[in-house]
Amino acid sequence: MIDWDTAISTGVRFAKQGPQVSLTDARAVVAELRGLTTVVQQPVREVTGLTSQGSVGPVAVVDRPGWIRANVSGFQVVLEPLAEKLAARGNPVPLAGPLINQVGSRVTGAQAGLMLAYLSSRVLGQYELFLPPGEGEAPANGASGAYGTNGASVANGAAPGAGVGRLTLVAPNIVSVERELGVNPHDFRRWVCLHEETHRVQFTSVPWLRGYVQGMMTEFLLASDLDTSAILERLRTAAGSIAGAVRGGDGESLMEAMQTPAQRVLLDKLTNVMTLVEGHGDYVMDAVGPRVVPSVAEIREKFSQRRGSAGRMEQIIRRILGIDLKMKQYEQGSKFVAAVVAEAGMAGFNRVWTSPETLPTRSELNKPAEWLARVG
Repeated sequence: MIDWDTAISTGVRFAKQGPQVSLTDARAVVAELRGLTTVVQQPVREVTGLTSQGSVGPVAVVDRPGWIRANVSGFQVVLEPLAEKLAARGNPVPLAGPLINQVGSRVTGAQAGLMLAYLSSRVLGQYELFLPPGEGEAPANGASGAYGTNGASVANGAAPGAGVGRLTLVAPNIVSVERELGVNPHDFRRWVCLHEETHRVQFTSVPWLRGYVQGMMTEFLLASDLDTSAILERLRTAAGSIAGAVRGGDGESLMEAMQTPAQRVLLDKLTNVMTLVEGHGDYVMDAVGPRVVPSVAEIREKFSQRRGSAGRMEQIIRRILGIDLKMKQYEQGSKFVAAVVAEAGMAGFNRVWTSPETLPTRSELNKPAEWLARVG
């Protein structure tokens, strides 16, 4: 289906070089980021009213190749159910022979690698939900490399088992953006850590949330239509979406164009929960910010301006990949959280985490009063 070795080699080859830093400075950045993930834990918990259950999982500080390798591992875990479904059919690609399968997997691997190369210079951090067995375990000496040396990560605080995720920070991207914005680097690093720590708190404090998202992802993948004619039709639709993005239209993203009708319904539900999760992260980042990040107002203003100042080619790629749509969703989620907290307080908002049934619908994300009437 996908040659992951090709994906990694392609991604690493085409990933842009990060900012130039000395080995001493690189190690200092890694150490600071690792320390900040601990420093911001208490403020985040105080504002959210959430308490992690058990281990919070490891922290990894990586460079761009390290981020690519980590995400390929995550993709393999997520796509495993679909790979098993394809294997059960006895032929990975319908109506194709072994040679075509081999060539096709390398092509899709190269495509995945190019996408990862593009994203590897833009992601500041993430909370990885899907880890292969054993990857949540820290090395015996507590470190396996450092940003700026060999593409490895530095992990700490890990607990064995696949029941926890991993908080990952991409050091060269953080350094690059803080330099580009001209903001206080220590404040900016703390600001980024606040957002990612909020995600870690969400998924380690709400017992059902991680399994719910993973289950939705699995269901989404298994809803794939493996009929050859249907795949070709969606490829034609995808080509039209790409052409529309190049012309500057506001049509579907590549992912939306490739979906089956069943997947559209599932993605709508998954989008709702991720809009809430990301919006909550943005809200908490700004709520905690003034207490622990002195220049938070300046950082937020400059970061928002940067987000809206992409060049023509950047806009096309973002539209094709659906990144602009995600940004709008996160803004929508933040407004929902702010409105509910203003009306019912944080304790009232936290009823959203009771069960999947208390998550807001798409309509309720736009009209928080509807959610408050139903749940609050």
